Amino acid sequence: MASSGERITANPLPIEKSPKASSEGRKTSTGTQDSVQNAKDEMVGEVGMLEAQGAQHFKRLGWKRLTVVLIVEAIALGALSIPQAYATLGMVPGIILTIALGLIAIYTSYVVGQVKLKFPEVAHYADAGRLMMGKFGYELIGAMFTLELIFLVGSHCLTGAIAFGNLSGDAWCSVAFAFISAIVLYILSVPPSFAEVAILGYIDFVSVMLAIGITIISTAVISGKAPGGIQAVNWSAWPKENITFADAFNAVTNIVFAYSFAVCQFSFMDEMHTPKDFVKSIWSLGLIEIFIYTITGALIYAFVGVDVKSPALLSAGPVMAKVAFGVALPVIFISGSINGTVVARYIHGRYYKDSVVRFINTKKGWITWLALLAVITLIAWVIAEAIPFFSELLSIMSALFISGFTFYFPAMMWFMLIKKGKWNAKENLFLSIVNGIVFIIGMVVLVAGTYSAVAGVMMNYKKGTVRGPFTCAPLA
Repeated sequence: MASSGERITANPLPIEKSPKASSEGRKTSTGTQDSVQNAKDEMVGEVGMLEAQGAQHFKRLGWKRLTVVLIVEAIALGALSIPQAYATLGMVPGIILTIALGLIAIYTSYVVGQVKLKFPEVAHYADAGRLMMGKFGYELIGAMFTLELIFLVGSHCLTGAIAFGNLSGDAWCSVAFAFISAIVLYILSVPPSFAEVAILGYIDFVSVMLAIGITIISTAVISGKAPGGIQAVNWSAWPKENITFADAFNAVTNIVFAYSFAVCQFSFMDEMHTPKDFVKSIWSLGLIEIFIYTITGALIYAFVGVDVKSPALLSAGPVMAKVAFGVALPVIFISGSINGTVVARYIHGRYYKDSVVRFINTKKGWITWLALLAVITLIAWVIAEAIPFFSELLSIMSALFISGFTFYFPAMMWFMLIKKGKWNAKENLFLSIVNGIVFIIGMVVLVAGTYSAVAGVMMNYKKGTVRGPFTCAPLA
C-alpha cells in the first residue's frame, strides 16, 4: 500500500490509431506531393518546350538570307552620302578609297566570322569584347555597340523626316515628320527574328536600287539639257581647291560609314543554322557594296559636279527628287528598323539571359520587348532632333564607332583570339602586318575623324547653315 506522501499516477491507456485513418493520411500526403511534383514537371516541360521553340525559331538563317540581312543593314545611307564625298575628295581618290576600304571591310568581316566560329557562344559584339578584355571589354564594347545602333536608328529617323519634308513640300513641322518616322521605324522593328527581317530585305534592296537608278538617270538628263551638256559639268579628278583637313576627313568617314556591316555580324551569325557559310555572305555583300558605291558616287558626281547634295536624292531635281524619295521610303525605314531590332535583342537578351523570356515567345517576353523597343526608338528620335544635319551625323558615328567595329577591333581579335604562335613567325608575318595596318587605320579614323566631325559641326553653326535642335525649320 502506498504511503500518503506518494502520488499514484495512472498510466494513460495508449490510443490506437485506426488503420484506415493512418492509411488515408499517408495517401493524402502522398497525393499532395505527387500533385506538386506533377505541377513542377508540367512547368519544367512547358519551359523546356518554349526554350526549344525559341532556339529553333532563332536558328533559321542561311547564307543567302544572311546576305540579304547584311544588305538591309549596310546599303542605305552610305550610298546616299558618297557622291558628296567624291565632290570633296575628287573622282580618283574617291574611287580608290571606296574600293580599298571595301576590301578591308571584307577582310575584317572575315576575321569577325572566324571569331564566331571559334567561339560559338559569342552572340553580339560585346561578347567578343569580353574575350579580349574581360568584364571591362564587355561593358565598353557593349556601350559602344548600343550607342552606335541607336545613332543609326536616329540617322534613319532624320532621313525619313527629310524624305517626308521633300515629298510634302515641307508642309509640316520637321519635328513632326521625324516623330512619324520614329513610329514607322518602331513598327518595322517589332519582329525579333532576323529571318523574318530578311523577307523585307528584298523590298529594301529593290527600293534602294530604284532610288539610286532614278537619281542617276535624272541627274544625267538634267546635266544633258544644261548649257554645254554633260561635258560642262564642273567635276574634278582631284580634291577641290582650298579644301580643309576637316572637310577632307569628313568625306573619308562618310565612305567609312558605308562599310559598317561588321557591327551587326555577330548578332546575325548567331541565328545561322550553318555559321561556316558566312564567307559566301560577306564576299557577296562586300562586292555588291563596292560596285554600288563606286557607280553611284562616280556617276552622280560626274553628272552633278561639285554642287551635289547629301543625301544624293536631293540632286535629282524638284520633281524627280520627290519620286526618288517616295521610292526610297522602304529602304530608309527597313534599314533603320533592323538596327533597332539588333540593339533591342542585345539588351533584352542580356537582361533575361537565363530566362525563357529572352526568346520573346511568352506574354512577358512580348511586353518587355515592345516596351524596350519604344524606349530605344524614343531615344533615337531625340538624337535625330538634337543633331539635325545629315553628313556631320554620319561623320561623328563613323569616327567614334565604325572605326572600332570595322577596323581596330577586328585587328585586335586577330592578334588576341585567332593568331597561333608568335606574330613574327613565318606563317603569321604577312597577316600581322595586314592587321597592324588595319589597326592604325582605325586609330586614324577615330582621332582625325572625330576632330574633323566636331570641327565641321562648329563651322556650320558659325556660318548659320544649321538650324537649331527641335525646331520646325526644313531639314534639307
